[in-house]
Amino acid sequence: MAQGTLKKNPKPGFGSNAGASPAGSRRPKSLGPRPGKKVIAPKKTELVKQQKLKKKVTAGLITATERTLAQKAGHLELLKGGKKDRREVAAAEVARAKGGK
Repeated sequence: MAQGTLKKNPKPGFGSNAGASPAGSRRPKSLGPRPGKKVIAPKKTELVKQQKLKKKVTAGLITATERTLAQKAGHLELLKGGKKDRREVAAAEVARAKGGK
């Protein structure tokens, strides 16, 4: 070869692969949910009002969608408004009617 002999592979920990380890053995630094994106609060009064309104509207939409999901999948006990909740309300009304007579 005109260029000379091949170099031996460098020892681990040197060069461009310094500190590289197999992907399977890597562990996350902290477990649990990651922090969300930071939101800078607006300073102008008009923008503050818009943000408050937006928050109310989105909260209403979220509760409405959760309620419809609970009604469609009534067997889920975690969501409020399912079959279990309806049975409890009906049982409470029957007990109230019996106690009133």
